[in-house]
Amino acid sequence: MADTPHRSAGDDTPGEPWGLADEDLAGRPLAYRDDLLAGKTFLVSGGGSGIGRAIAYVCARLGADVMICGRDATKLAETQTGIQNRIGREIATMPMTVRDPDAVKRTVDATHTRFGALDTLVNNGGGQFPQAAIDFSVAGWLAVIDTNLNGAWYMMQAAAQHWRAVSRPGNIVNIVPNAWRGMPQMAHTCAARAGVIYLSKSVSTEWAPLGIRVNCISPGCIGSEGLPMQQPGDALDIAQAVVYLSAPTAKFITGEVLVVDGGNNQHGEARPAGKPDDFKVPDC
Repeated sequence: MADTPHRSAGDDTPGEPWGLADEDLAGRPLAYRDDLLAGKTFLVSGGGSGIGRAIAYVCARLGADVMICGRDATKLAETQTGIQNRIGREIATMPMTVRDPDAVKRTVDATHTRFGALDTLVNNGGGQFPQAAIDFSVAGWLAVIDTNLNGAWYMMQAAAQHWRAVSRPGNIVNIVPNAWRGMPQMAHTCAARAGVIYLSKSVSTEWAPLGIRVNCISPGCIGSEGLPMQQPGDALDIAQAVVYLSAPTAKFITGEVLVVDGGNNQHGEARPAGKPDDFKVPDC
């Protein structure tokens, strides 16, 4: 199966999707030693594309066993094939939706069956669309809340129940947006992901006696313009942050949010559908 083409940051070739190519994900230097994650198993939701795909590549490069899951079986297979062809490692895939708690439990069980363990859950799957909040339909609102909040919770709870049942510690990393000042035109996902952040802080305390750590990563704008550092981030920045929170480097970190956004939290704004005319300042 042919690998999906992606653009590297700074490539303005029209007609191709933005993002890192498989060659970049497989070959760019990483900050960690090659065998850092050897013997560890990762389950990555939304692992067929974007940030999830980069996380799968990086974890596989560092020696981890990887299960990726998501709704699009074709994208999962493309990521699986790309990793096998470029890295020489075999990962597993599970087509499913995080909105189905039974499918979530089957995925957790399948990960353990395939690799004999589950060490880190990366909650990266989700879905949303830009729209003025006043125009949200009931169906649109519920779909985003169900995917981004309920789906994340189903994954977290299923993993935690598994670790409790087998008397093993575990690690959860939730990917959330840069929502500290709100997200105009994305109020539904802002509400859902804010729920994930404070859910994570709550259960990180509840589950600490079980040896389960729970943290979030807030990527901000990745692969886009307008950051204070005057350069876009890329998916490898987030993937390596996941490694940091999953390796022994973060053994004393739980209940926290690691912001990886080039300083955008201090300067700039996120408006996925563009700035409305009412908020544009006329030239003086």
